[in-house]
Amino acid sequence: MGNTLGLAPMGALPRRSPRREDPLPNPGSFDELHRLCKDVFPGQMEGVKLVVNKVLSSHFQVFPTVVGDWDSSGSLNAQVLLLLAERLRAKAVFQTQQSKFLTWQFDSEYRGDDYTATLTLGNPDLIGESVIVVAHFLQSLTQRLVLGGELVYHRRPGEEGAILTLAGKYSAVRWVATLNVGSGGAHASYYHRANEQVQVGVELEANTRLQDTTFSFGYHLTLPQANMAFKGVVDSNWCVGAVLEKKMPPLPVTLALGAFLNHWRNRFHCGFSVTVG
Repeated sequence: MGNTLGLAPMGALPRRSPRREDPLPNPGSFDELHRLCKDVFPGQMEGVKLVVNKVLSSHFQVFPTVVGDWDSSGSLNAQVLLLLAERLRAKAVFQTQQSKFLTWQFDSEYRGDDYTATLTLGNPDLIGESVIVVAHFLQSLTQRLVLGGELVYHRRPGEEGAILTLAGKYSAVRWVATLNVGSGGAHASYYHRANEQVQVGVELEANTRLQDTTFSFGYHLTLPQANMAFKGVVDSNWCVGAVLEKKMPPLPVTLALGAFLNHWRNRFHCGFSVTVG
């Protein structure tokens, strides 16, 4: 006889293999929500800047930054990063000018499988009873959607208050849209990657306290064969700027030259920076 086909009994349903869903990704830190769009825009440059990144070990890192301007007055920015555990890290940031402390803050961050919690203390002064406390929390709801919030509490003699901000980010294949909304205002950004060489970003910031709204458009052009990158920006305050970056392989050195012009205030400034590491 021919081949025999095995049939399931009447009323029995075929068994389906359980669907395995991919674990949700970690959303990153709150400060990184607008990072892709921010990286498109050129950073403000004025005077001469030297940045040296030195890794001391896998658990202890120091990133000193020395900044000088044309009149020889300078400041020192230092960051000390400690990896306390696999998911817990702490950071201390100090800024001095002419051997005097200007600001200092202490950050602690814990990254779970699909969430991130951060706590920051800024300029704590037990004698003067003043402090700034910032708490962040982000949760990945899907592979593309992240929701969270920020709580800022400040206290000093005669003044105390808190500001709550809600945040959300949606990431597609080629674009990312992010929105922060709170009593202090709103911050929206849109990032789009056209191809491997061209990236663009649009940013809108509204401050309710200052009654000010700013719209900015930036672009990033990469020339890999020349080891060069060009960033440009134009905003609603009649400001235009551009930065040209040049890597110097095989040396770990990056040179940058920038120029910015404010048409409204008739102000022009330029800068040059050297990054090592």
